[in-house]
Amino acid sequence: MNLLQLASLAWRNLWRQRRRTLLTLSSIAFGGFLAVMFTALEDLSFADFINTAARLGSGHVAMQHPEYHDTPTLTRSLTDTTAKVALAGADPATSHTVERTVGQTMVATANDSFGALFIAYDPAKETADTFAFTDSIAEGKLFASPDDKGIILGEVLAKNLDAQLGDKVVFTMTDRNGEIVTGMERLVGTVHSGAPSLDAGLCLLPIGTVRKLVGYAPDEATQVAVFLKDGRDAPKVAGRLTGSVGPDVAVLTWDQIQPEIRSFIAAKIGGTIVMEVIIALLVAAGIFNTIFMSVMERSREFGIMLALGYTARQLFVLVMLESTFLAGMGLASAVAITAWPYSWAAEHGIDLTQVYAEQGLNTMEISGVGMSPIMRIGIYPENAVIIAVAIVLATITAGIYPAWKAGRVNPVESINLA
Repeated sequence: MNLLQLASLAWRNLWRQRRRTLLTLSSIAFGGFLAVMFTALEDLSFADFINTAARLGSGHVAMQHPEYHDTPTLTRSLTDTTAKVALAGADPATSHTVERTVGQTMVATANDSFGALFIAYDPAKETADTFAFTDSIAEGKLFASPDDKGIILGEVLAKNLDAQLGDKVVFTMTDRNGEIVTGMERLVGTVHSGAPSLDAGLCLLPIGTVRKLVGYAPDEATQVAVFLKDGRDAPKVAGRLTGSVGPDVAVLTWDQIQPEIRSFIAAKIGGTIVMEVIIALLVAAGIFNTIFMSVMERSREFGIMLALGYTARQLFVLVMLESTFLAGMGLASAVAITAWPYSWAAEHGIDLTQVYAEQGLNTMEISGVGMSPIMRIGIYPENAVIIAVAIVLATITAGIYPAWKAGRVNPVESINLA
């Protein structure tokens, strides 16, 4: 009997137990649905989370003084930033590159004083894709130029200082030589990042103002922030830049700069992987049980086929073809039941506002980065392929032992047992 005939026989065998086959297909489809939805929720949510962290901080990759990460003071600056911006911008994976000066400051008004993190930036070079605060202004306005006047505070910090728009704010920091310097600007705006802890200790300044205050050159800053088209390329880009800039410049990826976020994401992904493995094992066990029971119930049939001249190899192929058909139909069923929920969730997102409210939270934040209560989903194409391949391989693999068992039936014993 040729392969086409065996395939036709395998197809008929599947539908001899229609209910069992449909239940098996349902388990495969549901397992695929769960795997896709869990993975899609992680892929886009964590990609957005990483991009938000990059826009709030140092980009996907940061070039800075080798000692700045351990001792982030303004005495450890990066010189010739113009050339470094051009170097990073030439990498094909880079979408944008900017220079920033970041450090600690003490801000004070007539009412109170607090320590804060300041970020000095060039408004002419930043966009909403590189600087999260561009679209999070709560009151007032953002800077228009690197030498603009004014200071912007986090919304909570401004309230703690009892500072209103137009009020004078004094800020104190150390300069490039470690000396204490003081500046004074009027409050021109407040920002709401969605992370209360960040809003309680954030200060934005024009980079030109800070350079003059701390004695930096026009092409000097504490870091060059590099933004990528795909944040997953950060290690590769960091490696290429490290080979180009030499030992006098440290090139760090976002997860090296913010290890708390890396640990949080790793823990979440690890939990999801464990859950997906459990689901896969349960589905594979169900498939194995279906095929194995089918083989055991057909022992007499297989014995007669062997007596009529079928070979053990042909019976093995027959059962494996049944597994293959199950795999193909299961994959198609998974696509069918996943398509609409995936499209809806990708367009509208999953609203967790009520969940946050029940926990007494307005927002969720990790290491100063606020997480949106609307969780959108989106799966990377390579992960979709992995899930599809896993479904097919799990189904086919589950049929190997039953197929081998079918070819080991003793014709005389199986016929007499009937």
